[in-house]
Amino acid sequence: MKIILAPDSFKESLSAADVARAMGRGAAEACADAGRTTPALVHLPIADGGEGTVECLVAATGGRLMTATVTGPLGERVEAAWGMLGDGRTAAIEMAAASGLPLVPPDRRDPMLTTTFGTGELIRAALDAGARRILIGIGGSATVDGGVGMAQALGASFRDAQGHETPRGGRGLAQIAAVRIDKLDPRLAQCDVLVACDVRNPLTGPEGAAAVFGPQKGATPDQVAALDAGLRNLAQRLRDDLGRDVESVPGAGAAGGLGAALMALLVAELRPGIDLVLDATRFNDHLAGADLVLTGEGRLDAQSLHGKATVGVARRSRDAGVPCIVIAGSLAGDPAAFRREGIVDARSLVAADVTVAEAMRHAAALVQRRAAEAVADFLAARPSTSP
Repeated sequence: MKIILAPDSFKESLSAADVARAMGRGAAEACADAGRTTPALVHLPIADGGEGTVECLVAATGGRLMTATVTGPLGERVEAAWGMLGDGRTAAIEMAAASGLPLVPPDRRDPMLTTTFGTGELIRAALDAGARRILIGIGGSATVDGGVGMAQALGASFRDAQGHETPRGGRGLAQIAAVRIDKLDPRLAQCDVLVACDVRNPLTGPEGAAAVFGPQKGATPDQVAALDAGLRNLAQRLRDDLGRDVESVPGAGAAGGLGAALMALLVAELRPGIDLVLDATRFNDHLAGADLVLTGEGRLDAQSLHGKATVGVARRSRDAGVPCIVIAGSLAGDPAAFRREGIVDARSLVAADVTVAEAMRHAAALVQRRAAEAVADFLAARPSTSP
């Protein structure tokens, strides 16, 4: 029997790899109790493009973790991890490692100042290491600089009316009078850039980067208005100087406008995070010959239907005709809706005799127990002639 273990992390409790190991122990226990042979367990811990994506991709592909010293959101030097995947030519980057909100103390959060320059330096480090395909997760940013800092680190130039380079951070957006990319790193022309992006926000306007995400990053109402005007100016310059119109493209407003710069300047493709991760780990290939998929996350609810990792796994499993079971920290929502997505069973760590606090404290043991129970029930309903 072949079982794929493809959970996301249980935040504040277990990493995705830890969840997979606990599920594997439970599945093996259930098979032994049913008198079945030890199952072939395929560990494919996943992420949705946010925190933990690099670690999951490196583990799933037999790659290696790398580090680079880059510019942090406020200009300080930070050590940022990234990954070279097992093929030796694909790099995985989380922009939050270089330009993320957790790197900025709450009392210093100011998107007029914070920059994505370090994200560009991470991309350059990946190019230096031989990467010719780059996967970038852009969640968790501290910035609303339209991705200008990232592009500057890669050789693009954003000049004011006097011909000077504009300052880093959102404050420089309104000063941009010309965009030049003649010195953009030439290696990018031979590099495919894929971006894990699960938001559909445009660059500007009431649903844009400044209005929706600016306050989360410390922007005052006056700063939100100034940032939105600056992003409009950036969009106009990209149209006039480069002939690239990304202002209204869904996802352009992601990560404070980094999505726009990646599309306009690096010709990047924005894709749902879970799809990018599943493709990179060759999930569909692993489904061949599988009897069951176990996945999971901290909470399975109606929001999970909108691009969350577990439902992405369930949909692929459904399309391949492989049953999928979810083990979640807690459950809410319509079971029928989950079944339509391919989830044949869902189990919660939280139960009548298990509080949320206890579930978090004993997550590994409970994941193992719920997985054993779910697999036991699956086996009981399966023809006994199956090994």
